[in-house]
Amino acid sequence: MIARILVVDDEQQITRVLRTTLSAKGYEIRVANDGETAFEIMKDWVPDLVITDISMPNMDGLALCKELRARSQVPIIVLSVKEDERTKVKALDLGADDYITKPFNINELLARIRANLRRAPVAEIATILELGDFVIDTAAHLVKVRGTEVRLTPKEFDLLLYLARHPGKVVPHRTLLSSVWGADHAEQSEYLRVFVGQLRKKIEGENSNKRYILTERWIGYRFIPEGEPIAA
Repeated sequence: MIARILVVDDEQQITRVLRTTLSAKGYEIRVANDGETAFEIMKDWVPDLVITDISMPNMDGLALCKELRARSQVPIIVLSVKEDERTKVKALDLGADDYITKPFNINELLARIRANLRRAPVAEIATILELGDFVIDTAAHLVKVRGTEVRLTPKEFDLLLYLARHPGKVVPHRTLLSSVWGADHAEQSEYLRVFVGQLRKKIEGENSNKRYILTERWIGYRFIPEGEPIAA
């Protein structure tokens, strides 16, 4: 099947380049210049992946991520300016699966598109994992921590699920990146750090007295389902 990609950006040069390049790679492309137009397109054309800029008129990329994630699990790649770290993190928190900074290398973007499109939905087989303080329902993409539901983006869910399937073990950076994002991301440990930070904030909360994801310096991460008490 030909994958459908919706590009949302108000910069005509960007949309023109992406339409030409992605069409040449065999993708079916539609273009919108803001979030409102994107939703109009999606009324009768369902994309397999969305690429969106953040700064746009009418409905910006942050609002688009939030609204789209409330309706769909479609992968979202955000285009962001390099200096805008705070907005980039907010986009991930609102539901984006991936990000790439402007100006970007087209081959890197193509690799990220391939990785997100081939993401195997881990929820195909209904399984409920009960580990320590966690209940993870893979069919419903539902996570509860100490009885409270925690809303995760698809990538955050996949990351937590992989860690939860290897409780107490140190999972190397490369293994996590390759397993959750694909081999194209295997060397991007800084990229992983951003997602782990977002996941920690959600599952541990502001007032938690436990740490569930421990950092093994220079190696990777260890998931402790029952939590490790934080020293007073």
